[in-house]
This record gives sequence, structure tokens and C-alpha cells, in this order.
Amino acid sequence: MNPIAIVAIVIAIIGILVLVGAVKIVRPYQRGLVERLGKYKTTRNPGLNLILPFIETMQLIDMREQVVDVPPQEVITADNVVVSVDAVVYYEATDPQRLVYNVADFFTAITKLAQTNLRNLIGDLELDKALTSRDTINTQLRDVLDDATDKWGVRVVRVEIQRIDPPPEVVSAMHAQMRAERDRRATVTEAKGYQEAAIARADGEKQAAVLTAEGRKEAAILDAQGEAEAIELRARADKLRLEMIGEGEGAANKSRLTGIKEAQTDDKVLTVEYLQALERIGDGRATKLVIPAEFSGLLGTVAALGAATRDDETDDEVRPKDGLPVPEEEELVELPEPDRDEIRRQR
Repeated sequence: MNPIAIVAIVIAIIGILVLVGAVKIVRPYQRGLVERLGKYKTTRNPGLNLILPFIETMQLIDMREQVVDVPPQEVITADNVVVSVDAVVYYEATDPQRLVYNVADFFTAITKLAQTNLRNLIGDLELDKALTSRDTINTQLRDVLDDATDKWGVRVVRVEIQRIDPPPEVVSAMHAQMRAERDRRATVTEAKGYQEAAIARADGEKQAAVLTAEGRKEAAILDAQGEAEAIELRARADKLRLEMIGEGEGAANKSRLTGIKEAQTDDKVLTVEYLQALERIGDGRATKLVIPAEFSGLLGTVAALGAATRDDETDDEVRPKDGLPVPEEEELVELPEPDRDEIRRQR
């Protein structure tokens, strides 16, 4: 082969290598950190970039959000309980120059920093508080790591606590406590239910008793009103009946007396009428019987009538009226002879 051709080939290969070394492509999520002879020169943006081969070098820095897994570690809480805690840290680079030149091993540095601060934060809390305050721990840890990594050209986006694992015996005690608390709440809820039910029943019974009493009261009032109206109506009816009977009897007596007067009856008829009136008075329920003053004269008239109508026999049997006992001889009363002139004057 011609030596000139060989030299040309070598020169072409060297040119290609130089061209390849001079052309650098930076992706959109990257930044190019350019050094010239070991000294920082500039930071290149995404796109096609040319550098001087063998004199300048370019280091690509990923600007996307990265995640660091913090390994589990044992932490003693404020109430002397040993728990195992692990977390994850999300960060993104803000300055590639400081990220490269200010920290030698960023992943180890951020991991140790997160472990240390996590131990400090959990150690200041009791177990129950640590288990229920994850959001507070995440916020405080993020603020601490963000301040510490600012000089490294990194911004801590967020921190998440993955697990806080107490010892098995503590977990069993927590489960027992949780069951007891649930049983207590169930008992309290059941007691409140019984209380509300008892109150509701008592309320219902009270209202029922009140309504029953009001019903009895209204019924008694209606009964009393009805009875009063009935008594009033009966009294009016009795009064009307008595008035009508009285008016009828008065009219009848008046008619009879008028008839007797018009018939021009004698003293005998009037005497008989008088005796019938005395008989009706005697049949009444009165315990006292008032005999008029002219009764002696009337008896004389009766005796005269009896003498005119009876036979000559004088030993007639005494016949008591309506089953009355026969009076003894010493109980008999002799009646005086009636004075007819006196009877006429009284008439």
C-alpha cells in the first residue's frame, strides 16, 4: 500500500475520532458541565455542543427528580420504645456545578443526613404520637434536609416515612389496647342507645298517660253535662206532667163541683163527697192526719145517714178496713150527735 494513502487513512481516522470527541449531545433533562484542562469552564444547555477534544471534557448531569431510599434503622422514642423506621427522599438538582464540586458522594451524604435527622425527630416523640404524626415528621424532615442540601445545589422535594415498626410485644399491647378501646366505645354506644330508648319509652308512656287522663277528664265532663241535661229535661218533664195532671184534676174537680152545684144536691151528697175526700187523705203517706173542726158535725150527719140506711139490728159485726185489727171495747170512742144547724151554717 502507498505510504501516502496509509497516512491519509490514519489522518482521516484521527479526524473522525477528534470530530466524535468534539461533538456532544445534551438531552433536554440534562446539563453539560465543561472542564478545560481540569478547570471548570461553563455549563452547556440541551442540544448539540462542540468542545475541544483532548483539552475539554463534558460531564452530563441529570436534572430530573431522583429518589433515595433511606435504609431502616432502629430509633428510641421518647417513651423508651425501640422502633424500626425507614423513609424515602425525593430531590432534584438545581445547580449542576455545586452538585459536582461541593459533595463527593451525594447519595451517601443524603442517606446519612436523612437517617440522622429522622432519628432526632422520632426520638423527641412518644410512640403513639410518632405513629399518628407522620405528616408532621415528613414536613420537618424535608425542611431540615432542604436547608442542609442547599449548598450542594439540590432541592429536597418531599420526604415520606414508609414504616414505623414497633417491637412485637408492643404491637400485641397496642392491639389489646385497641380492642379494649373499641369494646369501651361499643359499651358506651350501647349504653347510650339503652338510655335513649328508655327516655323514649318513658316519654311515650308519659304522653299516653296524659292523653288517657285528658280523655277520662273530657269523658267525665261530657257524662256530667249529659247527666245534668238529662236531669234538667226529666225535671221539666215531671214539672210539665204535674202541671198537666194538676190542671186536669183541677178541671175535673171544678167540673164535678159545678155539676153538683147545678144539680142542686142536698147535704147528703156533699157529706158523701167529703167522706171520700177524707178517705183519699187517709190513704196517703203522711204520718199525721189533720181533722177539721167541723168533723164532729160531719160525724153526726154520717150517723144520721147510717141510721136511715141500716136495719134495726144493732149487733152488726165490726168489720175493720183493709185488714186492720179489730179494736177492743175499751178502745171504742162514742161520737157525739152532729149538730145539723152548725153544719148548715158552716156550709
